[in-house]
Amino acid sequence: MAALCRLTSVCRKGVPPLFYRSTFLARPLVASQKQQEQTYLLTARIHASQTLNASSGSQAASRHWTAERMLSILLLAMGPVAYFHPGPAIDYSLAAALTLHGHWGLGQVLTDYVHGDAKVKVAHAGLFLLSTVTFAGLCYFNYNDVGVCKAIALLWSK
Repeated sequence: MAALCRLTSVCRKGVPPLFYRSTFLARPLVASQKQQEQTYLLTARIHASQTLNASSGSQAASRHWTAERMLSILLLAMGPVAYFHPGPAIDYSLAAALTLHGHWGLGQVLTDYVHGDAKVKVAHAGLFLLSTVTFAGLCYFNYNDVGVCKAIALLWSK
């Protein structure tokens, strides 16, 4: 869904859209009235323009999106560094970055495809467990074996 929002920002700059023709997205929105403190389910028309997004008041989603992109760029830069200068610092940095990248990616999949309060809680608990086991396994591999950098180099050498 976030990709469609970003696609519309590119399309407004002169690039014609390929698959997505409308700049409006419809999704339910839960809002709270301050006087009564009750939540109501509203249908909102969300527009992908900068003016409407800037007036929302919450910067958390924007910062999270920026952090995801920065981590992706960092992973691209860590590939050649890990190949040409392998070491424990790069091994553990790769373990943390790959785990966080996978956690955020699978979290978005869960957000898009898992519905219902109980199912969401179970899915997120499973995701946290999977991410914890992944990071612990990579750290164990780095400490007790050749490390992530050398393992990838060994895979490419054969």
